[in-house]
Amino acid sequence: MGLLSKEQLRAFIKENGLVTAQDAQNALKDLFAETLQEMLEAEMDTHLGYGKHDVQNKQTSNSRNGKSKKTITSEYGEQEIAVPRDRQGEFEPLVVRKHQSNVTGIEDQIIALYAKGVSTREIQDHLNQLYGIDVSPTMISNVTNKIVPLIKEWQNRPLQAVYAVVFLDAIHFKVKQDGAIVNKAAYMVIGIDLDGNKDVLGMWIGENESAKFWLSVLNDLKNRGVQDILITCVDNLTGFSQAITACYPKTEIQKCIIHQIRNSTRYVSYKDLKKVTADLKPIYKASTEEMALVELDRFEEAWGSKYPLIVRSWRTNWDELATFFKYPPEIRKLIYTTNMIESYHRQLRKVTKGKSIFPTDEALLKMLYLVTMDVTRKWTGRVQNWGQMLLQFSVFFPERIGQHLP
Repeated sequence: MGLLSKEQLRAFIKENGLVTAQDAQNALKDLFAETLQEMLEAEMDTHLGYGKHDVQNKQTSNSRNGKSKKTITSEYGEQEIAVPRDRQGEFEPLVVRKHQSNVTGIEDQIIALYAKGVSTREIQDHLNQLYGIDVSPTMISNVTNKIVPLIKEWQNRPLQAVYAVVFLDAIHFKVKQDGAIVNKAAYMVIGIDLDGNKDVLGMWIGENESAKFWLSVLNDLKNRGVQDILITCVDNLTGFSQAITACYPKTEIQKCIIHQIRNSTRYVSYKDLKKVTADLKPIYKASTEEMALVELDRFEEAWGSKYPLIVRSWRTNWDELATFFKYPPEIRKLIYTTNMIESYHRQLRKVTKGKSIFPTDEALLKMLYLVTMDVTRKWTGRVQNWGQMLLQFSVFFPERIGQHLP
């Protein structure tokens, strides 16, 4: 049942001479402002304990002290209301709070649209077409700036003491800086805790990816409570392993096999590419490390003279490429690539592809945070086969995780 009966609605239509949809819109706009005004007056009555003209029931030294004009923005556009004041300055209205000028869901809509990668111009057009409201780029920036304290709180939140597996990788964006367009790296970390839950542990914006910056990221994790990481999964960035070992000396390092294959085939001629890729597969698909080394020898026999750098790279990085061979199939599948974090990166790219250049580091961080909150909201439940993997981890790392298990 509606707020008004049919008879009341018809009387309202007749009284206001409503003929067109625009007439109805204008009338509702006036009605909305009048309703807000009466709600404010009622709040003041409650605050003082007596009505405006009910002086005989006054039991306080406080009293009304005029009104202050205020322009608000609603779904009906901009409107002016008069907010009652009390003499002692104690009145704190709830309908329209102090310093609040927007009483719509517009701010939430701006943030939601921003999180989907919608440009500032498109947000302006959307709100204008939907509500007839003109919002400036400055207003959009001010609205999205309200999430900055939330980002800082999230980025500094305490973390678990131990993570079974942590994936570290960077994704690159173009950002304006000092009048120039520079490449920036967004350093991302995903952790799987001992309950099998995955989460983004943090994000940091820095210059192009470097081991030195990764060391600062790892130190930040330690400062937030991460005492130990059993296995890290990383790309082949020079110096990455040293940075990890400097911060977490007991951590096993697994270099991403997919990254290694990409690096291996980067300079392979097109006519050899398919065959080289096929001949690399038996190495990382071998059932044991011993068999993998046999396959690497076979690859060297076939391609070593033509592509010596490929063989050298696999042998140089072997210890950290072959880490996964020591574990059962369930753990192997989880750690031998950085697919988990690359999947997350693809979701970031899907949203940010419309923004070729970000105006500031903060603008990039806001976007990545909002997308991350949307993505991780869907990360419910544990990693597949986690119960079995946890038993396996407890066998391989009994002293390091035993005290942290129930």
